[in-house]
Amino acid sequence: MPLEITMPKLSDTMTDGTLVKWLKKENDAVKPGDIIAEVETDKATQELEAFEPGTIAKIVAAEGQKVAVGGLIVVLAKPGEKVADVAKAVTGAPSTKAANKEASAKKEEAPKTAAIAVAESPAPTGAAASPAPAHGQNGAPIRVSPLARRIAAEKGVDLAGIIGSGPDGRIIKRDILNVPVTPAATKAASAPAPAPAPVAVLEAKTIPLSNMRQTIARRLLEAKQSIPHFYVSVDVLMDNLLELRKSANEQLAPTKLTVTDFITRAVAVAVTQVPAINASFGGDKIVRHGSVHVGIAVAIEDGLVVPVLRDAQIKNLRQISGEIKQLAELARNRKLKADQMTGSTITISNLGMYGIKEFTAIINPPEAAILAIGGTEARPVVKNGALAVGQVMTVTLSADHRVVDGATGAEFLSKLKAILENPMMMLI
Repeated sequence: MPLEITMPKLSDTMTDGTLVKWLKKENDAVKPGDIIAEVETDKATQELEAFEPGTIAKIVAAEGQKVAVGGLIVVLAKPGEKVADVAKAVTGAPSTKAANKEASAKKEEAPKTAAIAVAESPAPTGAAASPAPAHGQNGAPIRVSPLARRIAAEKGVDLAGIIGSGPDGRIIKRDILNVPVTPAATKAASAPAPAPAPVAVLEAKTIPLSNMRQTIARRLLEAKQSIPHFYVSVDVLMDNLLELRKSANEQLAPTKLTVTDFITRAVAVAVTQVPAINASFGGDKIVRHGSVHVGIAVAIEDGLVVPVLRDAQIKNLRQISGEIKQLAELARNRKLKADQMTGSTITISNLGMYGIKEFTAIINPPEAAILAIGGTEARPVVKNGALAVGQVMTVTLSADHRVVDGATGAEFLSKLKAILENPMMMLI
């Protein structure tokens, strides 16, 4: 009996997935544990693993194709079965080769009005001339994300020789980072670049929503419309924490603790003192959680993901720091698993590294609270009755008023402020 592999449900909100890339082809033998494909879900790009031995008889879902959860994507012939007979018996979508051939035919039939318009437009001259878009070996424009293009320029990498692993062959960040940099490229990258032409070039285009952006749009709209948000803010004097961090990093080198590591630990401690903040709205009840699972918002190329640091209340700073770094790296490489992105009870969103003074964040349901962390900056403060300069950070709590009252939110921020201003409290 042939083995039919269907689109798995790789996240709690996933309804369909896009087959980004096949890592095996038809007639390839696979064994348990082999990675056969990459699938883009609504939250990340994840690897599809084979759990039984066999031979790929028929690839049903082509690269770039969106398939509903439970939809057939590939059929394996089990050991002892004839691959050709299994392939003939499969009904469904055409194989990858056929689908690619059909896509190429459609591309050739596409109207060429845009190309003609460009050709007929007078080309700019002199300093106003802008560089032509990069083209591949077949003369077609290279599809590349803005971030990948910038990194390639900094590293001196030629885009023409790179095969993109993103949707529709798009070159993304990881493709550039995987290219070895030759000494010549390094030298070219480090050489002073000529001053850019003082001309801003903008491109008008329509960008289809990825699975991730569709989910972000749907969930945030639902959260903003259905959750009665309220906001409270507090200024935190960070001098003591920054001094402790500096001393700790000198002792732990080359390990480096970040401000986010300290904030995460402080949040976990503060939650144990005000457990009402660590809750969810359950329709006719309030659900208080027995552990502090902290979501850490991480910006990636195509959107935002929230990996989860579990049981933060029982972990020390070094454990928290190591896990946050690991989760952030997995998030940026879009390798997070479903259980690493679910179950958070409170979330931290830190935009301080962008120079943002303060902001408000939208609650990540089913949580009742999210913290928006601004940057630390020198501000005038009063110390011991005299005006002085202190390092101040603004923290804003967004809370679900169905679960948390204003007084509870204020109490939580008060505890968090006390811990951050007296950081030895989080080490005891």
